[in-house]
Amino acid sequence: MNANGTGGISKQTLRRLPLYLNCLKSRLQSGHVTVSSNDIATLLGLNQVQVRKDLASVSSGGKPKVGYVTQELISDIENFLGYNNVDSAILVGVGQLGRALLSYSGFSKCGVEIVAAFDSSEQVVDRIVSGKRILPLEKLINLCDRMQIHIGIITVPEDSAQEVCDWMIRGGIKAIWNFAPVHLKVPKDVIVQNENLAANLAVLSRQYAESLK
Repeated sequence: MNANGTGGISKQTLRRLPLYLNCLKSRLQSGHVTVSSNDIATLLGLNQVQVRKDLASVSSGGKPKVGYVTQELISDIENFLGYNNVDSAILVGVGQLGRALLSYSGFSKCGVEIVAAFDSSEQVVDRIVSGKRILPLEKLINLCDRMQIHIGIITVPEDSAQEVCDWMIRGGIKAIWNFAPVHLKVPKDVIVQNENLAANLAVLSRQYAESLK
């Protein structure tokens, strides 16, 4: 839950909000100072009723027959998602994927900054990657506790993921972005977002094959 509270918002709605945000910014750049939920639904190919409910859950600025002031709706969504309140995160596993995430500059625009990275390999520890010195895994718990960091990113092989997850939880991590293809066992108060890249690509490939029939 962010500072503005997301307890009453479904995960599906939270996933759609960044889509709305990108759409709104594009509309604003095109000179559209107002926008309706129907406009957004049409542009994104979504259900109009669902879009209307999503926007109403984060903004009270909509008016009948007028819609929303585009810039105000952008601000409402960004505030709700916490884009203006930067959260610190750590990353464990500085392989190819981990390095790519460390070098990505877009996280700060979404209110998240990776402030430290860890690895267990002596060949990686103490090296500088994207301006950050890679730290040994044994320093993770103390650093997370001292800096009050609550977001962790796991980019290690699946046979190491649960151990890394346990270290994160001992350090006070409450939200984990997991790229390892494994189900993590966590306490009820810890949120896990799984990203199985291979499985997602397989699904995309299957959907494309179905579209050709």
